[in-house]
Amino acid sequence: MPSAVPASAVMAPTWRPRAAAYRLLVAAAAAAAVTAEMLIGPPFRVLSHFAIQSNIAVALVLTFSARRAWATRRPVPAALTGAVVLYVTMSAVVYHLFLTETSPPFSITGAPGTHHLWQSVAGHLLHTAVPIAALLDWLLLTAPAHLHLRQAPAWLLYPLAYLAFSLTRGELLPSGAADRYLYPFLDVARHGYKHVLANALLLGLSFYALAILLVAVDHARPNPIRRRTKTGFRLRPPVG
Repeated sequence: MPSAVPASAVMAPTWRPRAAAYRLLVAAAAAAAVTAEMLIGPPFRVLSHFAIQSNIAVALVLTFSARRAWATRRPVPAALTGAVVLYVTMSAVVYHLFLTETSPPFSITGAPGTHHLWQSVAGHLLHTAVPIAALLDWLLLTAPAHLHLRQAPAWLLYPLAYLAFSLTRGELLPSGAADRYLYPFLDVARHGYKHVLANALLLGLSFYALAILLVAVDHARPNPIRRRTKTGFRLRPPVG
């Protein structure tokens, strides 16, 4: 009879120093970009951005994942990795589609041009390099077929909580504050709640569609870390 015990329960994880080094490098890049933004702009404003929060999540999860890969321990739960990849990818997509040509120019720090080189490097890391690197880590350094459609609704809880936080923050700040609403498509003072909630609904549907796409890709991609097992003996042709 086939065993009901999965192979991962009886096969010890392998030592993966290259994966650990790559993840530490990506985590360091995300942490450096967040730190640079916080040194330039007000920390509370910087930390209130979705891109900053998603990059912090990437730094934490990849650091923890690198430690497990180096210590020959089992990988972090796939649902956690999938959620982080979803958030940082969606943040990059929103930035490149809606925030690169805004007027006034979109700025996490609220002071565009103050430290142009630092802000340019940090912006490219936050919105391009780190999301691509996180996607490559998921595609090339993790086992497939561990994500499921039932996880997608749970992944949407954080974007929903962020929407509530953003709108509440805007209501609590003075009406004349320049950073009352951090994203133009969530600016209630300019567009009103009806328009903002419609934008939020479209973003939520986009989040869910991207989550479904990640699950589909996860079940269609090959296994990049398949290992060859050794039994310790060789089969020989029968005699006679």
